Amino acid sequence: MNVKRVAMIVSVGAAFVAWLAGAATPSRPIVQISMPRQTSIEKRGAELATEIERLHERLAPAAAPSAPGRNLFSFRAMAAGRRAAPAAAAQAPAAIVEAAPAPIALPALKLSGIGEDPGPDGPVRVAFIAGEGQLFMVNEGGTVTPRYRVARISADVVELIDVNDNSVRRLALR
Repeated sequence: MNVKRVAMIVSVGAAFVAWLAGAATPSRPIVQISMPRQTSIEKRGAELATEIERLHERLAPAAAPSAPGRNLFSFRAMAAGRRAAPAAAAQAPAAIVEAAPAPIALPALKLSGIGEDPGPDGPVRVAFIAGEGQLFMVNEGGTVTPRYRVARISADVVELIDVNDNSVRRLALR
């Protein structure tokens, strides 16, 4: 081999190595791209989150509620220790009082109207009474519910007699 040839191969090889080295390393500096950490929307969101946290702390109760003194959903007499008995009642002798029976509630009856037809002995009247989800059409002597009997029907009033105790109940037109 010839010295010229060896020098040529070495110079071409050195040029090739220099070219590869130049391609592998950049000739200009690498610019560091810095991404903004928070946008304006993210900053406002963070401010809003801190404000919400501050309001939650402000609205939190200062003291935990104590156990309730009474149960609102149960009916019972007050505890003996909690009653404030008047001094006069404490010194009065205990008397046995018998409770009177509760009066039986009267059924809700309403006189809706009165109709009359001419008859040989005067007008024959029919009373229209609403009650207990029904409409009763009764003459004198008829019954309104099992409890009442019609005693008299006038032009604007109906008299009902209670079958149990013979008391009179009057229904008037309004």
